[in-house]
Amino acid sequence: MRLLLIALTFAGLTLRAQDWPQFLGPARDGVYPGTNLAVAWPKEGPPTLWRKDVGQGFSGPVVANGNVLLFHRIGDKETLECLEATNGNRVWLFDYPTTYGASYVSDQGPRATPCMAGNRVYTYGAEGMLHCVDLVSGQKIWSVDAIKDFGARKSFFGIACSPVIEGKLVLLDVGGTKAGIVAFDAQTGAVAWKTSPAEASYSSPTVAAVRGKRYAFFFTREGLAAVEPVAGKVLWEFPWRPAIEASVNAATPLVINDLVFISTSYDRGAVLLRFDEAKLQPVWSGDDQLSNHYATSVHHNGFLYGYHGRQEEGCELRCVDLQTGKVKWSMDRFGAGTITLAGRDLLLLTEKGELIKAPATPKEFKPAARAQVLGFETRAYPAVANGFLFARDKRRLVCVDLRAR
Repeated sequence: MRLLLIALTFAGLTLRAQDWPQFLGPARDGVYPGTNLAVAWPKEGPPTLWRKDVGQGFSGPVVANGNVLLFHRIGDKETLECLEATNGNRVWLFDYPTTYGASYVSDQGPRATPCMAGNRVYTYGAEGMLHCVDLVSGQKIWSVDAIKDFGARKSFFGIACSPVIEGKLVLLDVGGTKAGIVAFDAQTGAVAWKTSPAEASYSSPTVAAVRGKRYAFFFTREGLAAVEPVAGKVLWEFPWRPAIEASVNAATPLVINDLVFISTSYDRGAVLLRFDEAKLQPVWSGDDQLSNHYATSVHHNGFLYGYHGRQEEGCELRCVDLQTGKVKWSMDRFGAGTITLAGRDLLLLTEKGELIKAPATPKEFKPAARAQVLGFETRAYPAVANGFLFARDKRRLVCVDLRAR
């Protein structure tokens, strides 16, 4: 009852309010479907309603039913914390021990964003612990050790696949020596199906309808795989792996009608595929169009918007024609960050903690507003829910009011 009352009263919203229950939002495509954002921001920037100190990690917040869920590391424990969206106050906390130690970066926290469905939340830790937790009480319902059970590999930066829910199943790119992609019963954690071993990378899967049928798309270490999500049949695989060993595939596949866009960096680049259950037809490909290092691009009215190039080399921000791959505009040395589409606007959260609002147009990049909302090393994906931005850097989580007045 308490959760229901919060959902009904939070900022005067109704049950039709727009939540952000998983990585990349409601449809897993980086799009905020709400229409309640302000056209213009105050000169001093949109107001920050509250701030909260947080632990380590690159896991982004998720929002549903008036609550914010943050998965982070506090001391030697991976911690799932439920907060009231109105003020950041703790509702409950669930944690468990971790001994994960990163080899290539200093941050020791979880990388995968939680997924909320019904009255449950699912997390996947940096050393392969998959948990299902009750959203009301914060009590563990079930757990799976993916390293022990499937031989999951920690790779360069730990395990980082954000789970996705499809019907009664939790889908996960485990990438183990005993199983590649695994589907778990969402209620019990029992294995529903698994595919042959294939190494995972740092991309999270998505599920979408193409020509009236549902498919799960996984961008593994080797390339793109389309899977029938109920039975687990791998329909086809499209190899798309950088040549060098020290590389990752990190962006989530983007499905637009019957087209699937995947992109990586490391001299491999992007490819647009026309999807058919029997075959794949590449539309265009190359490393000179929109090579995503880690942030997933967004699509709007026939154009892709995203980051091109390696994060450590200073990314370019680009607009690319979806059908042809032609670059419409490019902002050199823009720097890395994340990108969200809200209506006809791009919301860019840079690694320097700056929030930028700009029209999503192929004509030019012309920011309409800027605000410093966080500090440096802002790597986690934000959530945009019910007119509010929830975002974190290395030290704090903030709630920023983007609503129209």
